[in-house]
Amino acid sequence: MNLVILTPDKELFHGKVTSVNVPAIDGRFEVLKGHAPIVAALGKGEVRYQPTKGEKKSLRIENGFIEVLRNEVSLLVTGVVE
Repeated sequence: MNLVILTPDKELFHGKVTSVNVPAIDGRFEVLKGHAPIVAALGKGEVRYQPTKGEKKSLRIENGFIEVLRNEVSLLVTGVVE
């Protein structure tokens, strides 16, 4: 599936992944291939994702939104903590 992670200023990641784990407002959840369509608010925490090639990656966010539709995952985040 494809993942794009965007901030208001730039694109942080765009590529193929096997999983994405996010800190939703009501708790963490994981998105895998074939996940049902969803839009959810994200809270402060760590976003973890596994590119199809390479090692697991993560980043800390302040908040944002996730949209999943037809194996396309979009994260719109603010306040990325370096």
